[in-house]
Amino acid sequence: MHSVALLTPSHARDFERCALLCRSIDAHVTGHTRHYVIVNDEDVELFQKLQSRQRVIVPASRHLPRWLWPVPPALQRGQRRVWLSLLSHPVHGWHVQQILKIAGVLAAPEERVCIIDSDNVFFRTFDIGRYAGADRTPLFFDSRAIEAVSPLHGVWLRNADRLLGLQETQFPADDFVGNVLVWDRATALAMTAAIKSATGTNWVLALCRIRRFSEYLLYGRFVTTSAEHLARHACVEQSPAYSHWDSDRLDRSSVEAMMRAASPAQSALCIQSYSQTSVRDIEDALAFA
Repeated sequence: MHSVALLTPSHARDFERCALLCRSIDAHVTGHTRHYVIVNDEDVELFQKLQSRQRVIVPASRHLPRWLWPVPPALQRGQRRVWLSLLSHPVHGWHVQQILKIAGVLAAPEERVCIIDSDNVFFRTFDIGRYAGADRTPLFFDSRAIEAVSPLHGVWLRNADRLLGLQETQFPADDFVGNVLVWDRATALAMTAAIKSATGTNWVLALCRIRRFSEYLLYGRFVTTSAEHLARHACVEQSPAYSHWDSDRLDRSSVEAMMRAASPAQSALCIQSYSQTSVRDIEDALAFA
C-alpha cells in the first residue's frame, strides 16, 4: 500500500466549515498519515485551533514563490483576496488555492494525496488508505460531460491543452472536476515538468499568466493523454463525495436527504460554501445520521 495524506486549502471566512470537516475526518476517516491544512499566513493563528497529532497547519507562503505577494487585508477592496506580481496580471484567491493544491501535493512526503476542500464533510466511515493507497491511483472522471460551448470548463480544458503542450481537446470531453480527489505525487511532478517544457517557464508563473485554469482538469488531461501515467491510475466514475453544486441554500432536512441519496460508496457530502447553507444545519444533520 502507498502512503496517503489529506490536503485542504482554506481561509478565515471558511473557518467554521473547515473546523466541521476536521471534526468529521477525526470521527470517520482512517488510513492517512497527515492532514495538511494550508491557509493564508495571517490566518495561521486562527487555524492553529485545529492542529493535532495528525493535522498540520501550513502557511501559504511556504508554497508560494517570493515574486507573488498578497495585498494586505486592510488594503483589499471587496472580499476577493488579490495577489500581485511584476511578472503576471494580479490573481485572486481562487487561483492561489488551486496553485496551493498543486504545490502542497508536490511538497508532501506521502506518495498519494487526497485533496479535500473545506466545504466537504464526512458522515460515514472511510478508509482513505485502502481507497487511495492501492496499486493504482483512483482518477475520477465524468465521461463526455464537457461541451465545446461550456463557458468555464470548455475554456479551462483548452487552456490545459496549451499549458501541457497537447493537441486540442475533442468535444464532448471528459470532466475531472469533483470532490475528495486523489493525486499521485510522482504524476503531479511530471505534470508540472510538462507545463515548464511546454511554456518555457515555471509552472506557477505559467498558471498566473493564463489565469483561467482548473487544477483538476490539468491533472486529468495530463494523465489520460499519457499511456505511462494512465497505467498508474484506475478511472472511476463516482467520487467518494455526494455533491451539491447549486447556489440553492439547503436546510437540515435537505442535508439529511443528501445523506440518504448518497450511494453506499460515498462517505462525504460536498455542500458548496456559496450556497450559504448554514454550518449549524449541516452539523444537526450529521447528528441525525
